Amino acid sequence: MGVELVGLPGSAGLLVNARAPGAAAQRRGAKSAAAALGIDLALVEVNSAEEIDAALHALAQARVTIVVVTGDAMFVNERGRIAAGALSAGLPTMFGIREHVEAGGLMSYGVSLRDNFRRAASYVDKILQGRTPANLPVELPTRFEMVLNLKTAAALGLTIPPTLLARADEVIE
Repeated sequence: MGVELVGLPGSAGLLVNARAPGAAAQRRGAKSAAAALGIDLALVEVNSAEEIDAALHALAQARVTIVVVTGDAMFVNERGRIAAGALSAGLPTMFGIREHVEAGGLMSYGVSLRDNFRRAASYVDKILQGRTPANLPVELPTRFEMVLNLKTAAALGLTIPPTLLARADEVIE
């Protein structure tokens, strides 16, 4: 596990799968965004699922105020472990997809995978009707959703502001 702690207590934490194809881009993007916002960043990389608990412990020791978990298949598979470990360490978590929040994470904002899968069916239909896949237009996601888990917020001793609750697409109670 590689741990790079940048900044003072009260920083944001970033959990990255070092073996993921997009890990370098995720690190660069997070560092750039944190610098632009004046936020200190504690970056922790893992190489396997077995390192997740130690990574969350390192972020708790760094006294981060929130952990952003990057999008990665391993993290989706280990969403229950991440949610339980973060809750045990008293760490609020932010994710890119709702499935993490359904497993006990605090909040997510990102593309609706369910909507994307439904939209993919139209592509399959066009291909089965004889259209050439290379001639089909590339579509970007059109539906983004914010999901909040109030049970997790309460367990962490957090109060979600009413304005944020009003903006959420779904609130898990």
